[in-house]
Amino acid sequence: MSKKSVVLAFSGGLDTAFCTVYLREQGWDVTTVTVDTGGFPPEQLERIQALSQKLGSVAHHTVDARDTLFQGYLRFLVAGNVLRGQLYPLSVSAERACQAVEAVRMAEKLGVQAVAHGSTGAGNDQVRFDVAFRTLAPQLQLITPIRDLALSRQQEISFLAERGFHLPAKTGTYSVNEGMWGTSVGGRETLDSWSTLPEAAFPGGEIPTDLKPLPLIISFEKGVPVALDGKAMSAVEVVEKLNAIGRPYGIGRGVHLGDTILGIKGRVGFEAPAAHLLIASHRELEKLVLSGKQLFWKETVGNLYGSLLHEGHFFDPLVKDLEAFLASSQDRVTGEVKLVLTPRAHVVEGVRSPHSLMDAKVATYGEANVLWTGTEAAGFAKLYGVAQMLSQKAK
Repeated sequence: MSKKSVVLAFSGGLDTAFCTVYLREQGWDVTTVTVDTGGFPPEQLERIQALSQKLGSVAHHTVDARDTLFQGYLRFLVAGNVLRGQLYPLSVSAERACQAVEAVRMAEKLGVQAVAHGSTGAGNDQVRFDVAFRTLAPQLQLITPIRDLALSRQQEISFLAERGFHLPAKTGTYSVNEGMWGTSVGGRETLDSWSTLPEAAFPGGEIPTDLKPLPLIISFEKGVPVALDGKAMSAVEVVEKLNAIGRPYGIGRGVHLGDTILGIKGRVGFEAPAAHLLIASHRELEKLVLSGKQLFWKETVGNLYGSLLHEGHFFDPLVKDLEAFLASSQDRVTGEVKLVLTPRAHVVEGVRSPHSLMDAKVATYGEANVLWTGTEAAGFAKLYGVAQMLSQKAK
């Protein structure tokens, strides 16, 4: 048996299947690790394990990281109301960081000499995996066969077929990668900035025409979702349930156009019902319980946090500083949010909290109040405009 051992982040797709066989032929004992961050039904996890064994790995491990993903990553995206470009929920970014961390943990546990991934040299994921592996385990050799060899998918298929492993090329028109925080969709329509992805391209498919408005109440405790319609659930259960509820309505569908880590523009379709419903609800609850200055700085911090995660800087010390701020800001973000879902839309209809800063008994906007008199209000308004008045006079 070879003395060289490597942990391979394994998805069960063509690229990581190629990596398993290629690394084995290069003299490595390959242990495959699949990190479940959602989107893997049990039968798919079983298929992935069977494929790993068939390809000749010495062992395969499946890590259920759904709760780890939420507690270590997603809860901060919710706390920061993070939607890149006000649209995209950073599902892939969070999942890759989590998967890389878990792969390193497994590598250190097993005492291997190297870690490997199957990313190409074209996208963001190679950077995210590289940075994580080099930061967390600089003592381990980093191996990237797909990027180094620059083979086409057909060449990978032929390589495997010559060795008796027959993996079909992707027969679908669209590339779909599903996770707990969202599903990404790529196709010919995402290669330019004008074309539109058809409804059928999304996992939820065509939206039924007979859907009725669906009321929904989401409960939060310190910024974390804890119940739906009064039924207590774990955060992971809430996310999975909201995905199931929102998918038929086409909630959270869109196409994101933005900057990649490599400096070029990229476009990707996505379907993320839970992320959009939770962030919309959470944002409205925060409006009720946080001060204006908190809301202002939270928007800045949330955008910065999202950028660091998206761009592969998750292990910069600044990230933990921002997480501390975001966590502190959630102390009073407890309450309920009432929504109504309709096809491709959701509306927040109401919000309530024991920490509400909106007290009709003290002051009502535009109406009488007990906090000040009309004379005091007139004096305030006069002083409030002094700086602008002097600026105009100085022209």
